[in-house]
Amino acid sequence: QVQLVESGGGLVQAGGSLRLSCAASGRTFSRSTMGWFRQAPGKEREFVAAISQAGFTIKYADPLKGRFTVSRDNAKNTMYLQMNNLKPEDTAVYYCAANIGFISSRPDEYDYWGQGTQVTVSS
Repeated sequence: QVQLVESGGGLVQAGGSLRLSCAASGRTFSRSTMGWFRQAPGKEREFVAAISQAGFTIKYADPLKGRFTVSRDNAKNTMYLQMNNLKPEDTAVYYCAANIGFISSRPDEYDYWGQGTQVTVSS
């Protein structure tokens, strides 16, 4: 059982930074692949980044690599997404997700989801 709660979203101007957090509860966190996804109005939910159980394997959506950094602290049951040089195109609801046992970039392969946190980037 895993429950996820995102925080850290808000309004930021282009070029600014935000750090999102995903707080998890449940005994399975340390053996779960964790991922970030985002969904803009009228668009499909898209992959942002994922990190393996011990943090040794990380995957990013190619257009975001270099601006976004995902990390996790299993002792704190928390995953983070550092977002730098934000652009208006990054505006979306950002979701935290957990997948027991493997990395995937597909939303349908994830088992648990948070409620999402809104990120709005102004021009």
